[in-house]
Order: sequence, then C-alpha cells, then structure tokens
Amino acid sequence: MLLMVLRGNFTWYNLLSSLFASLILIFLVSPIHELAHGFAAIKLGDNTPRYQGRMTLNPMAHIDFMGALMIILFGFGWARPVQVNMYNFRNPKRDMAITALAGPLSNFLVALLVGIFSYPVLSLASETQNMLPTILFYVMQYLVIFNLYIGLFNLIPIAPLDGSRILSAILPNRYYYTIMRLERYSFLIIVLLFYVFNVGAGLSNIAYSIFGGIFRLSALIFG
Repeated sequence: MLLMVLRGNFTWYNLLSSLFASLILIFLVSPIHELAHGFAAIKLGDNTPRYQGRMTLNPMAHIDFMGALMIILFGFGWARPVQVNMYNFRNPKRDMAITALAGPLSNFLVALLVGIFSYPVLSLASETQNMLPTILFYVMQYLVIFNLYIGLFNLIPIAPLDGSRILSAILPNRYYYTIMRLERYSFLIIVLLFYVFNVGAGLSNIAYSIFGGIFRLSALIFG
C-alpha cells in the first residue's frame, strides 16, 4: 500500500501535526488496510497472507522501514504489500480485484465507524471545556480524514495502487496489460500527479467533505 500524508505550510504546529499523522498512518491505518487485503484473499481461496504472518493488526508485521522513514521525512511512502497468489483463486481476475478493493473499503468503514461518534465527543468537549475529549476529537478527526484519504488515494488506477487491480476486472486484457507496462514509471507518475497537478489537494478536499457529511450524520443521530 502506498501512503501519503496531507502536508500544510511549514509551522511548528503543522510539523507536529504531520508527524502525528505519519504515526497514525504507519501504526493504525496501514495494518487495517493490509489485514483487509489478507482477509479477502483467504476468503477467496488463497492462504498466502496467513502463511506469511500478515493476518494481524500488529504494525510490525506490515511496516516497511524505508517506506515508514519516507512517510515521516517526506510525507510519501509505503507499507509492505500483502503477497497474494492469484492462481489460488477460483476466478483470478475477479478475485484479485475484490482483494484489492478490500483495502480501501476497510479504510472507508473505519472512517465511518470512528466518525459516527465525532459529534458527541465534540459536544462533551464544548460542554466540559476538558482537554481530554478535545484531544480525543482531534485524534478521531485525524483517523477519519486519513482513512478516507488513503482509501481514495489507493483507488487511483495506477499500478501498484489498488485501483489498478480493480480496473483489471473491468478492462479487456489487452488494455489492462498495456496499463500494467506503465508500472515501471508509476512512482514518477504519482509524483507528477501530486506535486505538479496537485491531485493531493483534491483528495484532501473530498476527504474533508465526506468527514463533514459523517459529522452531520453523527449530529442527527446523537444531537
């Protein structure tokens, strides 16, 4: 899984926020995402993730140390991808796409489950003026935003992102293989998309908009 931290202008606050966000990605978001891939693969007939010890939320099973260092220093890195043997699937093309989709879906589900309780926590913070629920709300907000962001990011149809595997279930093989040949240039393409065409800002805006919708839903339920 490729990961990217939302970065703001340089201030000490933004620096600490980015570091905190990086740790959330490395130790919370990434294990959930990779575990979801492994769970889907096993359910579809491939036990490779279990044999490789990836069926755990222990972040040490999923951390790529160079990728984690890149996330902390530059806001862009990766986790160890779950290995899958598609030939163990009954329908390799379809099941590979489902396995790929499981990662982003897990991020969206976590965002919903955490975000649905955001309104009562913020209300408690406002009523009590206590730092603990205030801090808890901001941690919840980070979890929601970054799960949404990583889910959306990995749906981009560029190899090795999950979106490219999902696309394989839709496109005829001849077109899919043409796209997969571009995988050697994927890092450069992603850098261009995010640092030249500012795709990251668009994903960030979408993530914050979705969080706003989840917060309003939370207010309807608990308000």
